[in-house]
Amino acid sequence: MAAKRARQLGLPRTEGAPRRASNPTDHGGKRAGAGRKRTLPGPPRGKHRARPFHDRRLPVHVVLRVTRQVGRLRRPQAYAAVRAAMIALIGRADFRVVHLSIQRHHIHLLCEADDRRALANGVRALCVSAARRLNAMVTEAPGVPRRGRVFSDRYHATTLAKPRQARHALAYVLNNWRRHREDHAGVGQRRAPLDRYASGVAFAGWAERDGAPFAWPKAFEPMPTAAPQTWLMQGGWKRGGPPPSLWERPGPLA
Repeated sequence: MAAKRARQLGLPRTEGAPRRASNPTDHGGKRAGAGRKRTLPGPPRGKHRARPFHDRRLPVHVVLRVTRQVGRLRRPQAYAAVRAAMIALIGRADFRVVHLSIQRHHIHLLCEADDRRALANGVRALCVSAARRLNAMVTEAPGVPRRGRVFSDRYHATTLAKPRQARHALAYVLNNWRRHREDHAGVGQRRAPLDRYASGVAFAGWAERDGAPFAWPKAFEPMPTAAPQTWLMQGGWKRGGPPPSLWERPGPLA
């Protein structure tokens, strides 16, 4: 006589139609307000798509934006924080910041990197180091440093592939303070030829200088930058137009 086949028993309270949430706050089912919430006010954040291939022979223009809670970056404490983060990058052989400028709520970088991963890791390392120092600069209460996000979005990167692009990028980054009207002098004050919150003092290609370097003002601590290794940043940009003027007010990048 054949043995009876064992019948698997069901779990209790599982028979019948599937149970649906009766309370809108319970999990399951479509409900109002469901989905991932936006964490930051303002325009939508950049889409998280894979970064394109990066050619090590080409420089990159990178823009980093900070949250409003951090406050204005064009002040001595913020400059010192970004400068300390730049010093921490000096040992990296696969990523270099050739020039930069600090604006009110964003930072411009002209970078070089060995590949896509080196570019992403180098920018990330700079952001992490700068964020820690910028948060320490902002206090939410007496003796309590701020904690939280500093950079508001994924960085925006534009590869510079032609001499004209590189020439305009240099003028745009180093003279960006003029574009944002940060170069206006006060009453009775003389307009400065250089932005103290940028690395223009280390640029030898100004039209008015004919290759002669600037003498650093007393007690001024320049932003540490790396010597360029790409042809475009070393001098190839000269084929893209006349040398940038100290008084040039850049327009929008095409």
